[in-house]
Formats: sequence, structure tokens, C-alpha cells
Amino acid sequence: MAQRYVRVRSVEGQIYYGLLLLSRSVQVLDAPPWLKGQPTALHLEPERYQLLAPCSPSKIVAVGRNYASHAAEMGGAVPQQPLLFLKPPTTLLEVGGEIHYPPQSQRVDYEGELALVIGDRCADCAPEQAQTKIWGYTIANDITARDLQQQDNQWTRAKGFDTFCPLGPWIVRELSPGARLQTFLNNGPNPVQSATIDQMVFAPEVLVSYISQIMTLLPGDVVLTGTPEGVGALQVGDSVVVEIEGIGRLDNSVATRHLSPQYDRLR
Repeated sequence: MAQRYVRVRSVEGQIYYGLLLLSRSVQVLDAPPWLKGQPTALHLEPERYQLLAPCSPSKIVAVGRNYASHAAEMGGAVPQQPLLFLKPPTTLLEVGGEIHYPPQSQRVDYEGELALVIGDRCADCAPEQAQTKIWGYTIANDITARDLQQQDNQWTRAKGFDTFCPLGPWIVRELSPGARLQTFLNNGPNPVQSATIDQMVFAPEVLVSYISQIMTLLPGDVVLTGTPEGVGALQVGDSVVVEIEGIGRLDNSVATRHLSPQYDRLR
């Protein structure tokens, strides 16, 4: 089995990077693994930690319509160049966490995706060089308030709510180009999304190269590579699972977002 790199919070509240062992204990590293973190003598037993999103990026750069089938189902053409948008780091959500359905929206969708984790500073990189900057791979769910996306005619609000980027559960260093991505709703036996990642219009190294010619990617940054066809609505109470062969499964539930009392006074 491939090594699984995690980020955890101990019961004492300390946050660590580490290696998840077959026993489910975590061998703590002295730094993030892409910064050459080395194993320490500290081990955390399963009952002594909580899995977090596996990295803490300065930014999350996402790509729209990177599968031709998804572009078609959304009624749009395949872009001639990668279509980029940003999700704030506050959208991150760990495996098992609750996606909060915002009261501003009447249509919230799942979008299962492969996520890239950057391991080294990347600016103005050619695709061949960009490939060496991809440290590892994890799973993402690019949650989208679809009605707000259409209403605003741009994507910041629709993509930017807290909890709108489940990420995890861990990072692996290598992934088969033909790995299958699947999304399941409410423990259904049949996937609502199913595609191999080599069906992307723009390959991961092309995406990283393109982004690096616009903004510098830093160690720990995340690139979401787009979703295949089959996106659909979530409801409060739903469970959603995104699986990628060779990585694992990202499992989250949907709950109502409860706003603070000050919200009504701000409207």
C-alpha cells in the first residue's frame, strides 16, 4: 500500500503532519513532508487524534470544465485554455465533516475531483518542470451553490462558503493515470459520477504550468483539477462520498448552516 501522509489534531489540540500506519496510528513528522519533514519518536494512537484536511494551503486554485462531458452537461464548450477560479482556504473541510448548506442558496451541488498538492515553489514553469512540483495527490469535493453561480455570473460566492472544499483523507505520492474517480450519494450502489482521470482536457502538469504563469504556487498549495459529468444537487441530511482508486474515499454529510443572530441585522 502507498504511504499515506496525513495532517491531524491531537486530543491536546496540537496539529501535526504524519504518516498513517497500517495500525491506524500516526507517526508524527517534524515538518510538512514536502518540506522534508522527518519521522519523530512520537506516535499517536487512533483514539488520540482527529484527521484534518491533509494540508493547509495559502490558496486553492480550481479549474472549471476540465472534462468534456461535464462541459457538455453544463451547456458550455470546452475552454481553449484552463478556466481558473479560486476557493478561499476557509472552505477546507476534513473527512467526516459536515458540509453546511447556506440559507442564501436553494441549489447546492457536489463535484468530485482529483486534487494536486504542490511541493515546491512554482513560477513560470514549463509542463515538464511543473510535473516535478506536484508533490502528491488527494481527493476534493468542489461544493458549489449552483443557483448563486448562475445568478452572480461569476463564481466567488458560489464556490467560497465555509466547508465548500472537503479535502482528504490523506495524500499519496503516486497515482495511476487511469485511476477511476467515482462519487456516491447516500450509500447508493451506483455512482452518480464515474470517470478516469486521464479523461481530463488539460493534464495535471499542464494545469500547474498554466497557473504558474499567472501566480506563484507555494508548497502546500492545492490545485483542483475539475469534475466529470454527473454533478447534482445535495440536500440537508445527505451523505456524499468521493472515491479515487489508489487514494481512498472522502466521506462527508450535509447539514443546515446556522447563522449568527447578527446576520438578520446585516441583511
